[in-house]
Amino acid sequence: MKRSWWYRFTFLLVVTCMAIMFVIPTFFDFKENSSYPVKSKISLGLDLQGGLYMILGIDFNKVYRDEVRSYARKIEYLLKDQGIESKVGELVESEEGDPRHSIVLTRPTDVEMAKDKIREYFPSVIRMTNENGTTLEYGLTKITKTNIEEQSVSKSIEVIRNRIDEFGVSEPEIVSQGNDRIIVALPGVKDIDRAKELIGKTAKLEFKMVNDEVPLVTIQGWVDKAKKDGIDFKKGNRFSDYLATLNNYLKKDLPAGYEMAFEKTVSKFNNEVESMMPYLVESNPRLTGDQLADARVQIDQQKNEPYVSLDFKTQGAKIFEELTGANVGKRMAIILDGNVYSAPNILTRIAGGRAQITLGGGGFNKVMKEARDLALVLRAGALPVQLDFLEQRTVGPSLGQDSIQKAELASVVGALAVFLFILIYYKLSGMIAIVTLALNVLFVLASLVGLEATLTLPGIAGIALTVGMAIDANIIIYERIREEVRKGLTNYKAVEGGFQHAFWTIIDANITTALAGLCLLNFGTGPIRGFAVTLLIGIVATIYTSYFVGRMLFEFYMDKVEGQELSI
Repeated sequence: MKRSWWYRFTFLLVVTCMAIMFVIPTFFDFKENSSYPVKSKISLGLDLQGGLYMILGIDFNKVYRDEVRSYARKIEYLLKDQGIESKVGELVESEEGDPRHSIVLTRPTDVEMAKDKIREYFPSVIRMTNENGTTLEYGLTKITKTNIEEQSVSKSIEVIRNRIDEFGVSEPEIVSQGNDRIIVALPGVKDIDRAKELIGKTAKLEFKMVNDEVPLVTIQGWVDKAKKDGIDFKKGNRFSDYLATLNNYLKKDLPAGYEMAFEKTVSKFNNEVESMMPYLVESNPRLTGDQLADARVQIDQQKNEPYVSLDFKTQGAKIFEELTGANVGKRMAIILDGNVYSAPNILTRIAGGRAQITLGGGGFNKVMKEARDLALVLRAGALPVQLDFLEQRTVGPSLGQDSIQKAELASVVGALAVFLFILIYYKLSGMIAIVTLALNVLFVLASLVGLEATLTLPGIAGIALTVGMAIDANIIIYERIREEVRKGLTNYKAVEGGFQHAFWTIIDANITTALAGLCLLNFGTGPIRGFAVTLLIGIVATIYTSYFVGRMLFEFYMDKVEGQELSI
């Protein structure tokens, strides 16, 4: 054999040994502390190991409303720093998709200065929509709305990914669909309800002052009035939706600048809401979770109960200290997604930027789990928008296992049928085709491990298509060799001519397929991308094994049967 043949054979041997090393952990269940050098395995997709598939949507009208409220409070703090007295006015929602908020100044002489400062600190972010005496009305600019729409999905994906990473799900798929939808696929998730709660929880933390001037009897009367008209919180509904409907219904009854919130009491036996204590709180929060630096679970040593400890950033700590110092003797509600977790009396100015959220009863383990989940979503970050569950599909692990077993059976039966056909039709040369096909599949599986790609049912279909394309390449080569043999050429010339004439045909067929695969990979989602990944890997493996490895094995075969007729 020529020296170049040995170089090619050595390269093939090294690549094959590495591929076998990569795929061994997938077929043998090694423990995590095993000394085997390769730890990665082929990750199974949602359709093979079960899990949760969801499509989440965004209502940008709600986003605009929350954003303009946030800017109203920022304006109040800005003017306060400039020595201009003001207070946040009412939210105006007369035009859908364009909410506006008013700022009421105390002194008429401050109007022009306030306008200049707002224009200086918030250029191109908010626009003045109306001016009436000492009342200034502001809304979001078109640029701001565009930025919100562009960033909401990307930020939501980032927050969801952070939560899922802490939740412990391997190989999640979180991708955008358009500018207002997010697709989440979580393979292997067992606790579906908890996963949905962690993903869908907005985790919007707010600190609002409680209005204790309105009697509780009056507040409860408003709630009862709404209940008579069919506005009531029912199990299975989103609590934030109920709150929005209730506050909109009671808009004429509630004092200006205030809204309803509830402290829910959950049964420790069936986790159902037993009672809801109503609170009248400010519409605009004094402090939000944006200023949160950390959230951890702590244990109250006196009561032996878990609670969530909050640490604020420098700016947040300053606002919290000023807020508590200016409202000593009043109650401040700590609200998460409209649910009042606690509403303690402020006894003194609180410095250091620390607060805590106490949770309801229900047993130590239940409260601890709730505290951990709460700390998780706060630490991972609040969702910039509220996400609505538009579609949900749950795949059971037994269904995935059934798919794997049937795919294995189909693969074995199909492979045996193909191998038998090749041996009968191409005789001894068919063994070379069988070896190249086996190496092809081995290299595809090893590549999936190396790239940490996820294998799905469409991915298995991609492997099957790869095998079919590889057989097609072998048929083209073998039929070309047969043509050269019929012309009376020697074995070496017949094989060399067969491979040369088939080369561009094989390249052309695989390149056109690869272009289609790249389109599927770029524009497809979920299972389509899984199919594209295995298809593209298979194309590279097919060209290498069918042409280069096949040619090398034929050279070895001809060297052994020199002067004899080829068995083809």
